[in-house]
Amino acid sequence: MKKNYVLVAAGLGLVQLALLSTAAYAQDTTRVLNGVVVTATRSPKKLSEIGRVVEVITAEQISHAQGMTLPQLLNNVPGITFSGANNAPGISSSLFLRGASTGNTLILIDGFPVNNASAIDGSYDLNAFPLDQIDHIEILKGSGSTLYGSDAVAGVINIITKHSEGQGLKSNVQLSGGTYNTFKESAGVNGNLNKTGIAVNVSNTDSKGFPAATDTTGKGNFRNDDFHQRAVSVNLNQQISSKFSLNGNFQATRNLGNLPYGSFADDPAYTYSNNFLLGGIGGNLKLDKGNLRFNISQNDVWNNYNDPASAINGNFPSYQKNTGTITNAEAVFNYNLCNHLDITSGVDYKYSNTNQFSTYDTIRNVHNSIGSVYTSLFYKLGIFHMELGGRFNSDSKYGSNFTYTVNPSVLLFNQLKLFVTAASAYKSPSLYQLFSIYGNPGLKPETTDSYEAGFDWQLIKKLLSFNTVFYKYNTSDVIYFKDLPASPYGIYENGEHQNDKGFESELKLNLDKLTASAYVAYVTGTLTDENGVTTENLVRRPKNTFGGNIYYNFTSQFSAGLNYKYTGGRTDEEFNSVTFAAETVTLKAYNLVDAHLQYTINQHISLFADLKNLFNVKYTDWIGYNTSRFNFMAGIKYQIN
Repeated sequence: MKKNYVLVAAGLGLVQLALLSTAAYAQDTTRVLNGVVVTATRSPKKLSEIGRVVEVITAEQISHAQGMTLPQLLNNVPGITFSGANNAPGISSSLFLRGASTGNTLILIDGFPVNNASAIDGSYDLNAFPLDQIDHIEILKGSGSTLYGSDAVAGVINIITKHSEGQGLKSNVQLSGGTYNTFKESAGVNGNLNKTGIAVNVSNTDSKGFPAATDTTGKGNFRNDDFHQRAVSVNLNQQISSKFSLNGNFQATRNLGNLPYGSFADDPAYTYSNNFLLGGIGGNLKLDKGNLRFNISQNDVWNNYNDPASAINGNFPSYQKNTGTITNAEAVFNYNLCNHLDITSGVDYKYSNTNQFSTYDTIRNVHNSIGSVYTSLFYKLGIFHMELGGRFNSDSKYGSNFTYTVNPSVLLFNQLKLFVTAASAYKSPSLYQLFSIYGNPGLKPETTDSYEAGFDWQLIKKLLSFNTVFYKYNTSDVIYFKDLPASPYGIYENGEHQNDKGFESELKLNLDKLTASAYVAYVTGTLTDENGVTTENLVRRPKNTFGGNIYYNFTSQFSAGLNYKYTGGRTDEEFNSVTFAAETVTLKAYNLVDAHLQYTINQHISLFADLKNLFNVKYTDWIGYNTSRFNFMAGIKYQIN
């Protein structure tokens, strides 16, 4: 194994460029107000026209972050806390956008929504997606339920995979290795053959990992919890005529590994295998002044957890097998009604099904469905822009509801964008919350009213910019777990009220060879329970985060950068084995510094390295679980043609 390290490290000197979402690159046009994004309005719009906060992680940034996982990358976006991103490889992590609970951020892959119909909150595990298969990422912050439906309460993260580029096929191979006996291999083929576009990417990752649970015995005999991932991504595009094209999308991932028994507890036999499959087909018809798109997708998840009898768990075996299936179908119509008015209208249908078996509970073939119609009008006249939209939803379980968006903005001096937003959003109850042993078929959706105000100011065009946004979310009918004195000892209920508020600010500098940025984010939240008792409740979410990075192109071949992030104090909940109740504990703030280096030998070969937690900081994200200390990934990429 030591030979493997030497082979990977030899030829590497240095590498990979600082890429985190806060970075601003000279060639990154999405960082100026004339950049174009799609996710915010479901049609191409300039950032100067959109009265929303949109972050873009570009293809070049991602290509210089191959030593990271997707959760680690997103954890450096202002306003996002990806709690557990640096836990042992493969261990689940929790996405919190602007303090909102996990499951309140909608994940899209190439515009197709992905969820886990078998999960308690319906959230999708982003450990399932290898970074090397992603082209770029668009992040819409703020309510997106009018255009995207349930789960888009705090925002939308649209992961756009690699698609075909240029005529003829090109291929590449990448090999890397690093700390914790982690090795990764990936390969891709990309290009167009006449009117057919092809992009195929495969990757393999193996890591011996480290003990996921914290060993308080001092004996140091907890096993390493390893992680293995096999993934493939296929994108096809066929130009049928000058006005009509078809596209196909296929993503498959298999994750295998070991798990601890729980916080502070090892388990020598606990294993898991999780499989993720997404398949979709879509079409695009160009019209004289717009287009008509349709998409049909199938999203399947299989989760298996096996814990045989052992001394750790009192010789009591535990087994869990969960399957979730979600079918989505939608049609979206974009049209330019006149010089000043665009319309986006759509219909969609979502069907969810799950089967679950475990030692403790069985859920057999339960399902629900939701159909929606929506319209959004986009008006522009001179410096003034306005988005006005509404969505009607009909759910097979709770009935119907309505969401809206009002979003005016003005662009002053072609440099200063001012905007405000008033919108509503909703999150449907999950199948687990409806039909498990603790389920309640009478649950209503959580509903949120959100308000934002902010500005994006190009102080010096293409050189220096500054943006700030203030926000407030009020959520009613929050679903919570209510304890019961008799079996099943709990039930999901509506009744609590959540209030969150905060702000984000970011300053970006973009010179010829030097880029730098700095940001600060603050969020606080209170929960009022059914008895009227109010508490601060942002578990695992810090009130304060701030950070920055600096990146420099020393030569045409060598570049390097540093990234820094401060994560403030926060709370977590620890289970008391004596009282059988959760107790609140406080986690200390911590600082992390990463380095990214890259050296390009020629047009075919580049070397890279990603050094994380440079100062070997010991910290805790989840009580009872370990986080990675100083670690690195380094490797070589070869562009074959």
